[in-house]
Amino acid sequence: MTERILIVEDEVEIGTILKMELEHEGYQVKIRDNGKDGLETALLKNFDLILLDIMLPKMSGIEVLRKLRKKEIYVPIILLTARNSTLDKVMGLDHGANDYITKPFKTEELLARIRSLLRYKHLASREKEAKDSLLLIKDVVINTDSREVTRAGQDICLTPKEYDLLVYLILHKNKTVTREGILLNVWGYEYEGDTNVLDVYISYLRKKIDEGFSSSLIETARGIGYTIKEN
Repeated sequence: MTERILIVEDEVEIGTILKMELEHEGYQVKIRDNGKDGLETALLKNFDLILLDIMLPKMSGIEVLRKLRKKEIYVPIILLTARNSTLDKVMGLDHGANDYITKPFKTEELLARIRSLLRYKHLASREKEAKDSLLLIKDVVINTDSREVTRAGQDICLTPKEYDLLVYLILHKNKTVTREGILLNVWGYEYEGDTNVLDVYISYLRKKIDEGFSSSLIETARGIGYTIKEN
C-alpha cells in the first residue's frame, strides 16, 4: 500500500520541491501552507508520516505537534527547523516529535530519515499485531492466529472443541461462566444434546492443561459452571 505523507510548510518553493521528490519516490503527498490547515488535515485523514515546519503562519509547528499528541495521534513527525533553533528542537522532541532536520537540508538525507521512521512504524505495527494475537494467563500462552497452545513452555495438543472451550474460559477469566452460557457460545444455538458433554470436555481439557503442572487452571463452581482465575 502506498504510504501517505503530509507536508506542512509555508515556503512555497520548499514545499513544491519536497512534494515532487516524495511523489517521485512513490509516496502519496498532501501539502498545506499554514499550521491551522495542517492540523485540520492531519486530524481528518490518516497519514503515515508528517513533515512539519516549526515557523508557520496561523499556528506554529510546535503547537500543531502538541495538539496532535494530546489527541493521541502518534503518526511519526519530522520537524523542519532553522539552523540555530536549538530551543525549538528541544521543545519539539519534548512534545513528541520523532526527528528533526535543519534547513537547508539535502533531499537524500531527508528521504533516508523518512524511510527509517516508516520502517520503524511498520515493525512496531507488526509487533503490536503479534501481541494482539496472544492470549496469556498464568503460564499458558495461546496464539489465536496459529491456534497453538503452550503451558510452561510445553506444547499442548488440543482438539478444535477443546481449544474453543479453553479460549472461551480465558476470555471470561476471573468470572464464573454458566454451563448454559458455555454450551450456547462454544457448541452453538443448535446444540440440543446431553449437557453432560460439557463435563466430558472439561475432563479432557483438565487432563491436558492441568495434569503434571503445579497448579490447576480450571476451577469448578458447583451447580453453576466453571472459571479460570488469573491469580
